[in-house]
Amino acid sequence: MPSRGWLSVTVPGVVATWEDLSKQHGKLPFNELFKPAVSYAKNGFLLSPTIAALWNKITPKYQDQPGFIDCFMPNGKAPTAGQIFCNPHLASTLELIGQEGAAVFYEGILADKMVAHSEQFGGLLSKNDLAQYQPEWSQTISHALADVTIHEVPPNTQGVAVLVALGILDQFDLEQHDPDSAPFIHLCIEAIKLAFADTAAYVADPARFDFDINSLLNKNYLAQRAALINPKQANEYSAGAPTEGGTVYVCAADDSGMMVSFIQSNYEGFGSGIVIPDTGISMQNRGMGFSLEPTHPNYVASGKRPFHTIIPGFATKHDKPELAFGVMGGPMQAQGHLQMVLRMCIFKQNPQTAIDAPRWQYQFGKRVLVEPGLPAPVVEQLKNLGHDLHIEEGEAVFSFGGAQIIQRISGGYIAGSDGRKDGLAAGF
Repeated sequence: MPSRGWLSVTVPGVVATWEDLSKQHGKLPFNELFKPAVSYAKNGFLLSPTIAALWNKITPKYQDQPGFIDCFMPNGKAPTAGQIFCNPHLASTLELIGQEGAAVFYEGILADKMVAHSEQFGGLLSKNDLAQYQPEWSQTISHALADVTIHEVPPNTQGVAVLVALGILDQFDLEQHDPDSAPFIHLCIEAIKLAFADTAAYVADPARFDFDINSLLNKNYLAQRAALINPKQANEYSAGAPTEGGTVYVCAADDSGMMVSFIQSNYEGFGSGIVIPDTGISMQNRGMGFSLEPTHPNYVASGKRPFHTIIPGFATKHDKPELAFGVMGGPMQAQGHLQMVLRMCIFKQNPQTAIDAPRWQYQFGKRVLVEPGLPAPVVEQLKNLGHDLHIEEGEAVFSFGGAQIIQRISGGYIAGSDGRKDGLAAGF
């Protein structure tokens, strides 16, 4: 699938989702919600060193996309750390959505501008595509871990990969290991490999693919998959045959006990690179999640949702909110969820400790990225087990995602924020 340009764009769902969330659970007038963002877009914000470095690094990939330079490269170059970046057209767009609601985006003047731009540059987005869009509410899929229940969003997202990996690891005595030891990390890597193999084969738009995703969570099936793991040797895996039957993450909690786990994404960097003139609207490239293999359940088609990486995580304890958590970073999200919930739920680490611990990321085959904080003896032991390990340093730490966690405790909350990216834990 194309990674940039109009052919990578799918119908944006986030604006309708904002409105629906506000109607069903919000406590403020819809228009009030936009004021801080409008202020930042209109008056600007000081660019942090972290974002400035990434901005400068990836802009060459997008410079040929219509509207990109005008919006994201003032004076023809990427802004630098400490520079004030403004987006006045986006401020006007957000004000308009706040005043008139999501309809102006899907059926009004903003829809007209997006469709006109799509037609001008060979895109496929139509007025009918936008007008027909409706956000969907779904139940979670879940897995019991220690004394909590881990909840993930069902397909068309990768959330089931977290639960499959956890179910596979249930077959092993994890508590006999240290969470930073080679035997423990080895089991986790092998479990996520198996989970990703099944996810790649069976996750697609459930409205267009008749498959019971709970069959992947069947205990007998998970035991069969776990039996493939050799504790002494890294392997590669194919999908099993179960029996039938750039991203922003925010979590919040209030004094009533309500907890929210929220994620939205334009996918890779600046998404498609397409910016709609005079609106500041930057189009995502979620179409990358489709397959071009005609026999694959995730094959690209009209009116179909692609495989999505974005997964807000949640945990309950005795049916009450316990954890709101998430990890930005494409395929790192499921792996980050797995690593953090094991640390918190099995080894009782607090949110910040779980976030700060060195991470690994399985990529393909036997290739695994690890952070430099992983002790050298552990790295050598993992290599001896057959893993193709690569230590990522410098800007490459972004490979390991950015996490945020809120945990409910008696009388309040504990929060943690990832130092690998910009973010903070704040109480007020």
